[in-house]
Amino acid sequence: MAGRTVGASFARQLLDLAVSKGADRAALLAASGIAAQTLADHDGRVPFDSYVALMRAAKEATGDPALGLHYGEAVDIAQISIIGLIGQASETMLEAFQQLNRYVRLIVETRNADGGDRFRLAAERGGFWMVDNREDANAFPELTESAFAQLVCGPRRYGLGPVIKAVHVTHPDTGYREEYERIFRAPVVFGSDWNAMQLDLSDMHARVGVLPRYAFGVLNARADAMLASLEAQSTVRGEVESQLMSSLHTGDAGMDRIAGKLGMSRQTLFRRLKAEGTTFEAVLDDLRHRLALEYLAARKVSVTETAYLTGFTELSAFSRAFKRWTGASPKGWRAAA
Repeated sequence: MAGRTVGASFARQLLDLAVSKGADRAALLAASGIAAQTLADHDGRVPFDSYVALMRAAKEATGDPALGLHYGEAVDIAQISIIGLIGQASETMLEAFQQLNRYVRLIVETRNADGGDRFRLAAERGGFWMVDNREDANAFPELTESAFAQLVCGPRRYGLGPVIKAVHVTHPDTGYREEYERIFRAPVVFGSDWNAMQLDLSDMHARVGVLPRYAFGVLNARADAMLASLEAQSTVRGEVESQLMSSLHTGDAGMDRIAGKLGMSRQTLFRRLKAEGTTFEAVLDDLRHRLALEYLAARKVSVTETAYLTGFTELSAFSRAFKRWTGASPKGWRAAA
């Protein structure tokens, strides 16, 4: 999927909240261009622009201008993202913050100042601040609202604070200052030169440990794999593989068609893949190889069905390719596996 993305579970929770406030589910999906089946995949992704459209349509449908704040207040990140679970398995609030910065792209991909981390801790301006470095934040202030509210309200569910002394946002006054102050329990400054919350430094050393510590390593390993997959999809190779996944079984997985789906010419696709050290043929062959092994190991489809699902029109052609990949026949490899 080209461009920035948002975790499907993050979008699904927003949709569910809007529906609970009286919005029509089908109408919101249509307005955002998000397919219902995409939201059913807990680890799926939706385009960032579609998430923005969903938020805007949900605000209008519910008549709640502060929906971004209310979403951040209501959602439990541990219920929708592995990041929340990692935070609960962290030893301190500081470690939880560090892990958030490490994996926040799994929730939402953003463009950050100087290409750095999404958040930073800063001891300046007479206080200790957590700063959101997202660029062009005023184009979608609802994300500032929801992120800050989640960071404050999530730990509160477990009696962890943090205590907020002040909230600064770069967007103009929203007209619902009282909701900001109710949620953050602190004064808010609109039209500031940064998006930041002033914290009590001692809160960063507060113990967390909601989940057993052994879970931390297990969850980190899973999050690392998810992050690697997300980063791979941001390459041209990843985009090609994504398009091929939905085209292999149709037998229409040619380079011209995939280039067209990606909005580029065959020659441009060739050059961009070459710059990444690969070719279209190599990407296609490697994807078929990996999928064939997965299908056969799962033992849920036959060898003939595996050939079809990986884009081969003849079983003999699939068998020759499989022997080239593994040195064994499909049936022989499955029996050994």
